[in-house]
Amino acid sequence: MHRLGVFLAAIFVAAMAATSAFAGSSVSYGIQDDAWLRYGPGTVEERVATLQGLGLDIVRVTVRWDAIEEAKDTFDWAGTDSVLEQLHSAGIDAIVTLYGTPEWANGGKGPNVVPIRGADFAAFAGAAADRYPFVHRWTIWNEPNQRRWLSTVSPAQYVTRLLNPAYAAIHSASPSSKVAGGVTAPRGGTGGLSPVAFIRGMGSSGARLDAYAHHPYALSPKESPWGGACDHCETITMATLDRLVTETRKAFKRPVRLWLTELGYQSNPPDGLLGVAPAVQASYIAAAAYRAWATPRVDLLIQYLYRDEPTSDRWQSGLVSAGGTTKPAIGGFLAPLAQVSRKGSTTAVWGTIRRGTGARVYRLQRLTSSGWRPVGGVQRTRADGTLQRKVVAAKGTKLRLLANNEPGNTLVVR
Repeated sequence: MHRLGVFLAAIFVAAMAATSAFAGSSVSYGIQDDAWLRYGPGTVEERVATLQGLGLDIVRVTVRWDAIEEAKDTFDWAGTDSVLEQLHSAGIDAIVTLYGTPEWANGGKGPNVVPIRGADFAAFAGAAADRYPFVHRWTIWNEPNQRRWLSTVSPAQYVTRLLNPAYAAIHSASPSSKVAGGVTAPRGGTGGLSPVAFIRGMGSSGARLDAYAHHPYALSPKESPWGGACDHCETITMATLDRLVTETRKAFKRPVRLWLTELGYQSNPPDGLLGVAPAVQASYIAAAAYRAWATPRVDLLIQYLYRDEPTSDRWQSGLVSAGGTTKPAIGGFLAPLAQVSRKGSTTAVWGTIRRGTGARVYRLQRLTSSGWRPVGGVQRTRADGTLQRKVVAAKGTKLRLLANNEPGNTLVVR
């Protein structure tokens, strides 16, 4: 090997060693799509089988307190049972989000208004943990830093009426469970609080939590998982994920784990205003997977959605279209490939193969004038399905993973 090659190889080995020192090799990857999972085409069993075929680790499910306990002490678990029990039967873990106050608990107001007594929410949280002993990850509320989800946008009320009561009740019913607080949106919106302000408010209010959950959505189509975000704002997106690490470390008395419980990039088509090109969406999904893996304390990343919502004014971030047509995004989920670094024509890449267990077979391919060609022979991932490679690939080179005869996203070397 030429001296330059030895030097570059040494740099790559050192970079990979540094990354591995803090990388979340046990990151769980999953999907949330409550409406499709509960009401989509076919049966719940068939829809769960579709998710199982993606090789995911976990599914996020919202459990509505206001729908299940419309009258105090009268519960209707049927709809939730059908989803959670089917996921459990299929061997897929669930992370459950508890949300929505019934009218009887807050004086006849809407579901985004806190209960008058935290004890009422605690009783419901404990009942849910008792009913679903196979669920071991819970999040409390959804995006309480925005008024549409929590009317007062008060970290103190959130902690005292929702998070801490539920934390105690769930741990009492299921001591091995982990409970996440926050579940914040990337920005506060009109009348809301930034996630930074909400984190700090939770810390000063004595929040009890095992993990902090956040939704690091991009705030513009021009923003990628690597950059383009505001560097002086109190927003937190995938591009500014280090801000989440720093703020949660400062706010809470002990280091808490980080769960990224919603993230989606919309595609154009169909969203001509906020979407990105389908191939770009796929690459952003892959890059986000790498960023989650490489960021300290991150245990979880949830893709939102599986299927585009039916109208263009809603979310178009699915892996398939509203009509069920596969988008390139599915490759970014099944076999993501992301760039770690580049120096000259030497590029470090990271990827993972979702389907399968243990070391998984794959090929790395390069696009040439005569089509996709293998870069080396058949390879195997690590036991956890991840891989790291150093390849000769200059800026503009197109690479992808091929596994189970299905391609992942097309990575364009930057």
